[in-house]
Amino acid sequence: MRVGAHTSIAGGAYNAVEEQVDYGGNCGQIFSHSPQVWQDPDIEDDEADRFRELSADHDVGPWVIHSSYLVNLCTPKDDLREQSIDSMQKEVDAADKLGVEYVNAHLGAHTGAGVEGGLDNAASALDELTIPGGVTVLVESDAGSGTKLGGDFEHLAEVLDRSAQDLEVCVDTAHAFAAGYDISTAEGVEETIAEFDDVVGLDNLACLHLNDSKHECGTNKDEHAHLGEGYIGAEGMEAILTHEALVDVPFVLETPTENGRGFEWNIQRARELAGQ
Repeated sequence: MRVGAHTSIAGGAYNAVEEQVDYGGNCGQIFSHSPQVWQDPDIEDDEADRFRELSADHDVGPWVIHSSYLVNLCTPKDDLREQSIDSMQKEVDAADKLGVEYVNAHLGAHTGAGVEGGLDNAASALDELTIPGGVTVLVESDAGSGTKLGGDFEHLAEVLDRSAQDLEVCVDTAHAFAAGYDISTAEGVEETIAEFDDVVGLDNLACLHLNDSKHECGTNKDEHAHLGEGYIGAEGMEAILTHEALVDVPFVLETPTENGRGFEWNIQRARELAGQ
C-alpha cells in the first residue's frame, strides 16, 4: 500500500523525502512554495537532483505537488484567470524538474458565472497549459461550499470531458463526505465508489487524499480529522483502505497535528485499518 503525508520542502525540496521516511510514508505531497501567496517555485538543480535520488533510494512515490490556494480555474475574472494559469504552468514545470508525477488543483469558485460557465472556464484554463510528458494534472473533489465546484462527481467528469488535456482526478475523502457522499459505512463506500466509477471512471482516479472529517456528511464544511476519529469513522476508513478497486491508488494524508498526534500516527493508523 502506498500511503504518505504532505511534507515540507523548507531548507530544500529533498527534505520532504527525509521527512516522509521519518513518518513511515512511501508516497507524498508537497507545496513548491507558500500556498497562501502568488509566488514562483524556486528549486535549484542540485536540490531537484537530490530529491529524485532520495525518492528513488527510499522508494518514495508517487509524489504530488499541490497548487496554490489562490488558483481559481473557474473564475470569470480575466486577471485572476491569467494568474491562475501562470501559477499552474510554473507548478507543472516544477513537477517536471523534480520528477513529480502529479500536480493537484481545486477547480475553484465560479463566483457568478454559473456551474456550466465555471466548468467551461476551468477546462479552457487547463487547456492553456503546456504540460510536460510524465506530469499529469489532477482535479480535486471539493467540499462544495458557496459557488465552489468539484463537490459533485459530475463536475469532475465534465472538466475531464471538456478539456483537451489528459487529466485525472484526486478524491479527498473529507471533501466528498462534506459534499454529501456518505462513506462512513462499508455499504456507503461501496455505493460511492460505484457512483464514481459510473460518473467519472475509476481509471481516472490517480490519488486519494485520505482524511477523516470533523463535520457531518453533507455540511459542506472542510475540516480534517485524524483517521477513524471523525464522522467518517473507523468503519468507513477501513472500507476505503481495503477496497479492491483502490488497491493501487496512493493515499496521501492531510490530517491535522493536534492532541499529540501527527502524520506518523495517522500513517500507522492507516496501515492498521488496512490490516498491514
